[in-house]
Amino acid sequence: MTNYPLSRRSFLGASSALAALAASGLSVSAQSGSNLTIAYNIPVLSWDPTTGPAAVNPVLQSYYLAVFDRFVGQKPDLSFEPGLLTDWGFSEDKSTITMTVREGVKWHNGDDFTPEDIVWSLERAGNPETGNPIQFVWGKFGNYRIDGQTITADVLEFEPTLFKWMAFLTGYVLPKKYYEEVGAEGFEKAPIGTGPYMVDAMEQGAYVRLKAFPDYWGEKPDFETVTIKFVTDAASRVAEVESGSSDVTVNMPYEDYDRLIAKDGLSGEAIPITDIGMIFLNDIEVMTDKNVRLAAHHAIDKQLIIDRLLRGYGVPLATLEAPGYAAYDESITFDYDPDKAVELLAASGYSTENPVKFTIQTTRGFKPKDYEMIQAIVGMWRKVGIEAEIEVYEIAKHYELRATDTLAPAAFYNWGNSIGDPSTSTGFAMFGPSPHSVWDTPDLIEKIAPLFGEADEEARIQGYKDVSKYITEQGYVIPLLQYVMPIVYADSVSVTPYTSGDLLPQAISQA
Repeated sequence: MTNYPLSRRSFLGASSALAALAASGLSVSAQSGSNLTIAYNIPVLSWDPTTGPAAVNPVLQSYYLAVFDRFVGQKPDLSFEPGLLTDWGFSEDKSTITMTVREGVKWHNGDDFTPEDIVWSLERAGNPETGNPIQFVWGKFGNYRIDGQTITADVLEFEPTLFKWMAFLTGYVLPKKYYEEVGAEGFEKAPIGTGPYMVDAMEQGAYVRLKAFPDYWGEKPDFETVTIKFVTDAASRVAEVESGSSDVTVNMPYEDYDRLIAKDGLSGEAIPITDIGMIFLNDIEVMTDKNVRLAAHHAIDKQLIIDRLLRGYGVPLATLEAPGYAAYDESITFDYDPDKAVELLAASGYSTENPVKFTIQTTRGFKPKDYEMIQAIVGMWRKVGIEAEIEVYEIAKHYELRATDTLAPAAFYNWGNSIGDPSTSTGFAMFGPSPHSVWDTPDLIEKIAPLFGEADEEARIQGYKDVSKYITEQGYVIPLLQYVMPIVYADSVSVTPYTSGDLLPQAISQA
């Protein structure tokens, strides 16, 4: 088979991480014996998995789960399992919660893990001053009491998804004693957790090297050291795995995936994951016009995008609930109908001769064909009377703009929801007061707010289905597709993929 041509762009992209590794004196070769090298598509933005925008970035969870443990664990199929808590639940009257803490666990610095670490982590997460993006969940519980390995707390405001969140974003336990000794800055420089790997060496924006923690309470990882290179350019990640410089990589173009897994020495997995591609609409400028919103949605041929750009890897969506989510409703549909789009735009005075204009923001290379998808969508829009200007930004910039409600009128994003609960997709993405939403109209706030505290589970799920239908009818967001995540790896290793989209170093073993 012929070798894939290595472009100047690919070479330079891969070389930045290699140069940093070489300068550090660390090995730049791929897996040999007990060493593993992975090329990831995003650098570590922060080593505190509970505060700031990085804490809710789905892609960063792969790093965090290698070093830290969550309160509640999740298996590859997303079913829940004991983590640092071995048992948990509400009282019958929903007035208290009870948790049992795992015994015999050590922090990476040798300190004993204790119930005090659990309480401190929960109280810290619930404190608005600490900057936890999910504080509005964690702050609904308080008055913690410890009795041996058992913790009880009062329910200040009922939150039906609490224990799901303990297996999701920001649901990590941090070391009380160590964190208070070194502070936030010291923790960033030398983070410790109870996870299977310890941070051994790192360089901002270039790489991190992990070392197996000998006293880990769970199953020991297969590799003694794992070097993770931060390779943000998709073509460079392809070059990494094809040249043998990395053993595993993820999120490359699907045409590269198909080509690579046909090569001798390489294998792959492409599985549907809980991430969805979507376009946030901000309630500013022309997006306050319902006709414009609905026209923009009707003009997009999602199946064509999946077939042409993603080689069939993807599932078109009409709502922010994907197949497998608890509130997915296949009866809610939204047709590709460019004639309807033209009609709607005409009703608001727009046409191909007098197009409606706005900016759409997108990443480039963060997800397979993200920029190319937006290019295709802009082309479809142009045919009906929408002229959109593309602005490319890094994923970190998206989080910054979203948190301050300053996204453009349209912004492409991938939304992760590994617990499949509607409160973490339709809820937080569309509830105006949430830091994860940019659509702030009172009608939607009034419909979603009661669902956050709905104690009747059947009514809660049906409520979110009803809200999803309303959002679709109003055109408040443009769901695009459920992702299929491509992973390519050397035949010398074996990878256990997670439906969450996490690529965990501890889930990679020697073949």
